Amino acid sequence: MRHFGHIAPEVRQRLFHQEPCEFTAGSTARLLSAALGATLYSPATRPRLADDIVKQADRGVVSMVLCLEDSISDADVPDAEENLVRQFTELAAREPYAADPPLLFIRVRAPEQIPDLVDRLGPAVRLLSGFVMPKFTEERGIPFLEAIGVAEAACGRRLFAMPVLESPELLYRESRVETLEGISRAVDKYRDRVLALRLGVTDFCSSYGLRRAPDMTAYDVQIVASVIADVVNMLGRADGTGFTVTGPVWEYFRVQERMFKPQLRRSPFLEGQAEELREALLEHSMDGLLREITLDQANGLTGKTCIHPSHVLPVHALSVVSHEEYSDAQDILRPERLGGGVLRSAYTNKMNEVKPHRAWAERTMLRAEVFGVAREDVGFVELLAAGIPG
Repeated sequence: MRHFGHIAPEVRQRLFHQEPCEFTAGSTARLLSAALGATLYSPATRPRLADDIVKQADRGVVSMVLCLEDSISDADVPDAEENLVRQFTELAAREPYAADPPLLFIRVRAPEQIPDLVDRLGPAVRLLSGFVMPKFTEERGIPFLEAIGVAEAACGRRLFAMPVLESPELLYRESRVETLEGISRAVDKYRDRVLALRLGVTDFCSSYGLRRAPDMTAYDVQIVASVIADVVNMLGRADGTGFTVTGPVWEYFRVQERMFKPQLRRSPFLEGQAEELREALLEHSMDGLLREITLDQANGLTGKTCIHPSHVLPVHALSVVSHEEYSDAQDILRPERLGGGVLRSAYTNKMNEVKPHRAWAERTMLRAEVFGVAREDVGFVELLAAGIPG
């Protein structure tokens, strides 16, 4: 699979200076954690789940979470588990596929579900990449991580863990540092198994009876923004101790009435002859999503949790490395620059200071590998327009 693999090769060649790389479920954890992109969540109760997975793969989705937790009622769990096993079995029988299935994860409620589901999946477990663990703390999380180890040994397949950081203890000031220290100990102990840490901002808001409006981002809700900052501070460092931390879910797909001005400038869309695309984005409240994606990236987050297929392409389009970013990263990482120093960027519009900007450059090059590098004259609008199914 590859990002933008659903668009025609000749279109990719026109858009990309360096095309996104190919990867599989067996690729390195470092590559996969960067390649998750927009992870699409789907309730495990969906009766045509196998069809949905194939359809979303054809539209460019590369990672999905099939949910047995908050997206379904307590009474539906047994039926959802049964449906999940049935749909995995059906999907496994469809090979070969027009497009590779996405990386598939199951969001469970309890540790004991993990070995049980792996056993029930049988040969279809080869389609499973791992599990998502809700309300993760050190005390609650260790049993989940241990259960994945048991399941992995039983099926002979590498299974990743994606803890969701969403518990009230993490939100409350008096317990936040202690909770983060515990989470850090737990995920560090099982570092080889933890693919990424996910943020449960909806649960954070719930603790205070809050819900952000479609013209506001998670960073406008100060109590949420402070948690994101502390999570990245302690768990997202670029010194080799950190983990990939993914962006929070965007809840809206259509806005009924606006209080504030739209946040999308008209000029990039006029230049790309895509005014209709801009209107469609505004109609579906995408300007708030685009701003939040940009703020996610500025605050050290990679990828995003998505609950609607229309959110996937904007995340991926904004993840593509610009030609200017790529040029700066290349200059900073040249072997002759190891001693440090300052240089003017090739675009002659900024200073590149080699030592302080090195970690940024390394992350940018990893993102360039999985999402590609746009040509010099290609921007977000062209990437977005090209990826929309015809």
